[in-house]
Amino acid sequence: MALMRADRLLSLLLLLQNRGRMTASELAAELEVSVRTVYRDVEALGAAGVPVCADRGPEGGYRLMDGYRTRLTGLTDAEAGSLFLAGMPGPARDLGLGAVLASAQLKVQAALPTELAGQARRVQERFHLDAPAWFREADPVPWLEAVAAAVWEQRVLRVHYRRWRGEVRRELWPMGLVLKGGIWYLVALAEEAVRTYRVSRVLAVEETGEVFERPAGFDLAAHWEESSRRMEAALRQGVARLRISPRAQRLLPMQFGAAGAEALRDAGVPDEEEWVEVELAVEAEAVAVGDLLRLGAEAEVLGPPDLRRAVMTTVAALADRYQGLAPGVDQGLENFREVHRPGGTDRPGERQVPS
Repeated sequence: MALMRADRLLSLLLLLQNRGRMTASELAAELEVSVRTVYRDVEALGAAGVPVCADRGPEGGYRLMDGYRTRLTGLTDAEAGSLFLAGMPGPARDLGLGAVLASAQLKVQAALPTELAGQARRVQERFHLDAPAWFREADPVPWLEAVAAAVWEQRVLRVHYRRWRGEVRRELWPMGLVLKGGIWYLVALAEEAVRTYRVSRVLAVEETGEVFERPAGFDLAAHWEESSRRMEAALRQGVARLRISPRAQRLLPMQFGAAGAEALRDAGVPDEEEWVEVELAVEAEAVAVGDLLRLGAEAEVLGPPDLRRAVMTTVAALADRYQGLAPGVDQGLENFREVHRPGGTDRPGERQVPS
């Protein structure tokens, strides 16, 4: 408890040194304590010989006497280790390092010359990294701290893990953690192979009491880059030929990322309606159908024939499900079935409306 208070007193001192005048409420918010605790800590600093001045009035607050600077800026091991997360307060909190990182940043700022410290504060005020993607809640990761501790201390773990095909129990050598698109992944050695596990699917963690030696030369960043390339190559199993509207041309990079942007770069000449033909790298047929239907009526699948038929089958099933829900829709569905029934027109570019 005494050590915890000593750390808090140092953080309070560094806050005043780095930011200048601060109110008791501002200090309480930064230190995550009550205003009454701030009052007691300020008194303790004064008793220890630190010249803290209290200015009264609307613009008042606490500040250090002009010219005073502390040299108590040594980083602890945990603080030094947390600095790689500078600029990522959310992931730092996920790992249980939020307070440690805040303390480390204050110490680093205190150790900088005044001009450089001011520049560091301006960068912090003007740039912010928000890792998760839009419109997606962050994964719940109740076991992240335990997994991170095992990564750091090279402890063998037994995990209960939920896969797509069911639950398994595995003994892992946790090699590292990766934050990708707001999702935490564990890279671990299991059954003599390096595998990747989504941390939110870890159901339980048990320590074995054993430690392991990391394989010599293992590079987490290089491994992740290579495995990501392999996964992307394995997923992109085919190429869809599409005819897309101007609106879909804007949507393609947002919905399909680099594959969408590449497809647009090689797009054909716009027709009289400003639609263009593109070739888009897609995943397996079952996945590609769902992905392409996100473009709605702004895209037409021209080929391959199997993919076109799969999209038509899905659209017809949806039409049957919603039949009779809106005036005028039924006739449109009948037109669709007539055009695309067996023996009817099913060739790209031929759009017929039965008489």
